[in-house]
Amino acid sequence: MLKNILLVGGLTIVVKLLSFYKETVVSSSFGLSELLDTYFIAMLIPGFINNVFIGAFGSVFIPNYIQASKTETDLKAFQSTGFIITLSVSSIFTLIAVLFTDFFLENFFSGHSASYYELIKLQFYYVVPCIFIWGLGSLLRGLLYVNNEFSKPTLIGVITPITFIVCIYFFKDQLGQKVLAVSSLIGAFINFLFLLYIAYKKNIIKLSKPDFNNPNIKTMLKQVPAKVSSGFLTGLIPATDQYFAAKLAIGSIAALNYGLKVPLFLTSILIVSLGKVLLPHFSKIVIEDKKSAFKKLFSALKYLFLITSSAAVLLIIVTPWIIELLFEHGEFTAENTKTVSQIQIIFLIYTPFAVCGMVIVKFLTSLNENNFMALVSLIGVSLNVVFDLIFMKYYGLYGIALATTGVMIIRTSILYKYTLNLKHKIN
Repeated sequence: MLKNILLVGGLTIVVKLLSFYKETVVSSSFGLSELLDTYFIAMLIPGFINNVFIGAFGSVFIPNYIQASKTETDLKAFQSTGFIITLSVSSIFTLIAVLFTDFFLENFFSGHSASYYELIKLQFYYVVPCIFIWGLGSLLRGLLYVNNEFSKPTLIGVITPITFIVCIYFFKDQLGQKVLAVSSLIGAFINFLFLLYIAYKKNIIKLSKPDFNNPNIKTMLKQVPAKVSSGFLTGLIPATDQYFAAKLAIGSIAALNYGLKVPLFLTSILIVSLGKVLLPHFSKIVIEDKKSAFKKLFSALKYLFLITSSAAVLLIIVTPWIIELLFEHGEFTAENTKTVSQIQIIFLIYTPFAVCGMVIVKFLTSLNENNFMALVSLIGVSLNVVFDLIFMKYYGLYGIALATTGVMIIRTSILYKYTLNLKHKIN
């Protein structure tokens, strides 16, 4: 397990460094502009669907697929059912995204010019096909992780940032205002093709007639609504933040997103490397020895919190220098650096809680404790709306960042306490 975590962590650093370079290219080319704001809004619904609905199913699929592998000799029907569910969910939510877009823009991002909305729609229709691609890719990754194939799926994460860099440097004039949206679509498609090729070469894809009466399939489907609800409510937090940021000055959404880049870099390295390995790992050991699983979990949490807290403090100290070095080029001004630096410092405070919270979520997912996580997510998104309204009134854009930080700390504390109670019951 440690070997896989270190391997995935090292490869994730490579991917994230390239992604950071991509962000410097984007910031230099577009600054905190209207095009960047509208691109983030265009990506909001597709990204939300991917993280919430498709990602939720992928998380539920892994532990139940492992459970099925312990009791069944033929997993072909399970795989086929998984692919059918993924395609069905992707189709339904793609249709919802297309039909809901006008209502979404008019009610959540009102008060802008007609050209502003047209720019959002122009980019939206290029990124909405990504929903299908991300859905199938998520399932393929799950199958690869279950079969202890971690390195290649992680490494191909470089494809999307490379696509952005190439399109901006060489095709910006030809693609015009579509350059960011087209880059997203091409990157997602090439990424999927590589995943499909790896799974084919490893002989991992094995299909037969789907079986919806399979007991493990039924267990999985029962968990999906709770996991989807949890993901949906959690995904509302960044969506809510962007909604309130849109009510402020032009460039506020972009500033909020840039302020998240470094905290996400710190957390995503650990979240990706730990999450990819720990979900299948926990899913296997909770079947064999729950006491041992809880012991390993709390030991890992102790060290993770200490390490990430130290890293967060160090990054807070050097934040202005980092933002200036990475983004202060071209259209990105010194005033932009000051704004983004302050937002980043606020977000860095919650990084230790975010990483530990993710590990707890993976553990509870392996136990199929998704109903409680849905309740915690409901509490989190409710608090986020209340905090946004209060803090934005006094601190503007910085208040939105403060609200998110507070919610993340509260959410992780509740999950920790619940998991500790489960441990005491088992003992």
